[in-house]
Amino acid sequence: MEPTLFAAFLAATVLLALFPGPNMALIIANSVTHGARFGLWTLLGTSAALAVQLAVVAAGMSTLLSLASTWFDALGWVGAVYLVWMGVQTWRAPAPALDTTSAPPRPGAAVTRGFLVSITNPKTLLFFGAFFPQFVSAGHALGPQLIAMSAAFLVIVSTLDSVWALAAGRLRGVILRQGRLPNRLCGGLLVGAGLGLAAARR
Repeated sequence: MEPTLFAAFLAATVLLALFPGPNMALIIANSVTHGARFGLWTLLGTSAALAVQLAVVAAGMSTLLSLASTWFDALGWVGAVYLVWMGVQTWRAPAPALDTTSAPPRPGAAVTRGFLVSITNPKTLLFFGAFFPQFVSAGHALGPQLIAMSAAFLVIVSTLDSVWALAAGRLRGVILRQGRLPNRLCGGLLVGAGLGLAAARR
């Protein structure tokens, strides 16, 4: 792969990773609600789904995706509705108690939720199919280039999302003192992400 093309790919990936999306919205919401550790568990789920999607693209599944467009469109609507539902539930939830002694949600729940939100966004697959070819060098083998780009993309996105999770967790104490404001912020963030997915489907 041409070094200049790969450098351009890395720069574009960083910019894309800074743009808020459904995965980031869920990670931040869970970090604020349950702490940075829960947000990082959520990140594990979203990253696992992202790895699956990248593997599909790297394996040359673009043709299969186009043939199964109807199924993926329905899956996209499921993901959008799920995000909106979680946002509404978060918005309506009572203010969290600072002195609660109840056990936090299990890590597996965070991983599963993160995976489901990420994997039900087929727009990601279509985006990869259009984004990656822009940086492919015709003079080199396609497979190694796709593997390198997929690995770099996953590392960059996971790293930046972990920064968001830790930052949200660090500010959690300040945010939670605002009564139901955290619920409003997190719920609105999730609903916005879900509506954004729905708008993209149209």
